[in-house]
Amino acid sequence: MGADFSQPQRQSSIGILVMFFYTLQQYARALWPMIVIWIFKFDEVNKLYFFLGMATVFGSIGVVSYLKYLNFTFFLDAENEEFIITDGVFNKTKTAIQLRKIQQVNINQSFIQKLIGVYELDVDTAGSNKKEGAIKAISHELALELKFCLLENEETQHTIGTEEISLEETEQKLFEATHPFIKISFLSLLKVGITSNYERSIALLLIFFSTIYENLQNFGDENNVYKEKVGSYIDKNLVFQTILISIVFLFGIVLVVNVIRIVFKYYDYKITRQKGSLLLSFGLLNTKSTIIKPEKVQITTVKRNYFQKKMGILELKIKQATSGEKEERKSVIEIPGCSEAERDSILKLLFHKIPEKGLMLQPNFRKLVFSVFLSIGLPLLGFLAIGYWIEPLFFEYSYVVPVYVIFIGLIQYFKFKNNRLFINENFIIKQSGAWDVSNDIIEPSKIQAITTSQLFWHKKLNIGSVTLHTAGGDIAFQLGDYSVIKQQVNLWLYQIETSDSNWM
Repeated sequence: MGADFSQPQRQSSIGILVMFFYTLQQYARALWPMIVIWIFKFDEVNKLYFFLGMATVFGSIGVVSYLKYLNFTFFLDAENEEFIITDGVFNKTKTAIQLRKIQQVNINQSFIQKLIGVYELDVDTAGSNKKEGAIKAISHELALELKFCLLENEETQHTIGTEEISLEETEQKLFEATHPFIKISFLSLLKVGITSNYERSIALLLIFFSTIYENLQNFGDENNVYKEKVGSYIDKNLVFQTILISIVFLFGIVLVVNVIRIVFKYYDYKITRQKGSLLLSFGLLNTKSTIIKPEKVQITTVKRNYFQKKMGILELKIKQATSGEKEERKSVIEIPGCSEAERDSILKLLFHKIPEKGLMLQPNFRKLVFSVFLSIGLPLLGFLAIGYWIEPLFFEYSYVVPVYVIFIGLIQYFKFKNNRLFINENFIIKQSGAWDVSNDIIEPSKIQAITTSQLFWHKKLNIGSVTLHTAGGDIAFQLGDYSVIKQQVNLWLYQIETSDSNWM
């Protein structure tokens, strides 16, 4: 690595084109109403003024892009252990990022950057809702060197006073850095595409067919003559076959779209080891490369459904420190299509051991009763109230009620059956889900705060709830054995106070 980051340096000179395209995109978003008017009234617009105006706009964008490139510099301040970025057009801004607070470094490449041949490097720290630093145009080699410097392990003191690393160990580390120990195959991505996002598919089907049915009803009410003629020519069996074929066809389209989305997003997914961290790279049109430091991981989720279990795959989600729900959803790192062996390898690297389920807490049956009341009881009461006092025609759809009750009842039952909290000396695992069963894994030392609650009518029953607050999100467990919960909370608080882990 020959780059000297101790001195301020600029981005790649060809990055001016990247600045130009991004600035042009910003102008287009701001002026799109005027652009639409010009397109539809192009014949009425004075051509000379139009082209002069366009030349002025492109010229100003070019000047702004050049000034952005000229004023943008970055360097590493070794003395203060900071990463310094200076940017701006007319007013310069200096951003200092402490190296120890850097949470994640991503190397991305959009379609435009891929055409130009440069990469983007994003620096993210915990507790902020935006990227603290972004270098829009940098070569891949320089981006890798800078990323290694920014995320270099803090345990440098362990090398002091020790013997030099042997040649074999060095070669082994170089081999790990260039050869992925996990590579998600194209077949695995196809399996994930056809076995996930069923809720979205069902919602699309319901919206589609409810819209068609409503239009057919309106058509029939206003055109009874046509309704009778159509009814006399259409065979009921043919109608049933048509509806069935339509459902299968639409569901197939949804699955195809989902498969395409998964393949484009996670194509060529590779995971390599680098200095005890995970380097993830994936993407077809927009490629992304990010490093995960195990000590920064907050919540690790292992999720799979029945079909995925039969196909031998599962999904992993890794959450790091975020500043809110919106950023939490964006910052989740997904690893799709893993096998059980690959899952164990990743968990061992993150936790240095495979998390085991210890003491099991299960919710009281009142949790199921309350969920059934909210999801079935209240909707049925609303249905009856509307039918009796507002619109009696609602009772014509009574045949849907048994289907709704059975479907939602089964979902609530399996949610209750899978709702468990497993407590181990080193791990807390929250299991949940009806179809997609998830296991959220956290370490007690990563907990920021703990909230316990117990309603007064639950005191005699000795049941209560607990919420574990982490920088990557909250984990809640309701209506469990409250005496066990309080005992475990005291133990977790002790572990938090005595832990010296550096996860921020």
